[in-house]
Amino acid sequence: MKKSCSYCGRIHERSHTCSSKPKKVKQVTYIDRFRRARAWRNKSLYIRERDSNLCQICLRMRYNTTQQYTFDGLEVHHIQALAQAWDRRLDDDNLLTLCRDHHEQAESGEIPQWELEAIAHENNEKYKL
Repeated sequence: MKKSCSYCGRIHERSHTCSSKPKKVKQVTYIDRFRRARAWRNKSLYIRERDSNLCQICLRMRYNTTQQYTFDGLEVHHIQALAQAWDRRLDDDNLLTLCRDHHEQAESGEIPQWELEAIAHENNEKYKL
């Protein structure tokens, strides 16, 4: 069965997706812009260097760690979420290097925020020496 297309005015099969149909564009937020900014890229590199390019939870053998020295798939985690603590987005005490698994656990709350803050503070004190 065919139908009249409201996007191009032609007649198409019902199952056909018209190429004139506008694409949904994801709204770019201020957080998305921040994550692409040079300031974040530089800070992320600095935090990884501070943390010796190792997952700080794996290094301490906590939360189902299988390998102590994890240096693959590292990400820099905001301990306090960007949306809740925008003014702390580049604070060293709010950032920590984690592997993907521990980053997901930290995001879901399985790793307590106070523990992550303590590790970040400890790393800052060591790195400043």
